[in-house]
Amino acid sequence: MAKIATVITDMFEDVEYTSPKAALEAAGHEVITIDIEAGKEVEGKHGEKVKIDKGIEEVHASEFDALFIPGGFSPDILRADDRIVAFVKTFMNDMKPTFAICHGPQLLITAKTLNGRDATGYKSIQVDLENAGAIFHDEEVFVCQKQLVTSRTPKDLPAFNREIVKLLASKES
Repeated sequence: MAKIATVITDMFEDVEYTSPKAALEAAGHEVITIDIEAGKEVEGKHGEKVKIDKGIEEVHASEFDALFIPGGFSPDILRADDRIVAFVKTFMNDMKPTFAICHGPQLLITAKTLNGRDATGYKSIQVDLENAGAIFHDEEVFVCQKQLVTSRTPKDLPAFNREIVKLLASKES
């Protein structure tokens, strides 16, 4: 069972959180939500409410096995906080499983961790990904170096969920 840090705040894309969370929990993994402060409730673009388990000051990347970044406006809001960016950067630098969908890679761009990496994301951030040095793939899901899993949109969730669960299973064996 993996312990998965999920960085999330208001205006996340509801299904890009709920669907992967359900897939991860069904596979026996634990999903921990992290934002600026613990205990508050954040709201998705379509009204889904999520209680924040931990504040960024309470956590260290070493406590977790993987990182999950749902899309929507949440990643753009979170990347303004240097503590969140540093947290995300540690997962990438340590080659821990990292999962980002839609606008999720914006946090990876700000953390300057995509140079030379293969990735995908929402069409509107394609140029941002390329400017950050990523090799962009317009595919439903892309797995880079058995560590980074990225997808484009909610319609890619079945492939995204399949690959994140598969990657964690490969790390357990």
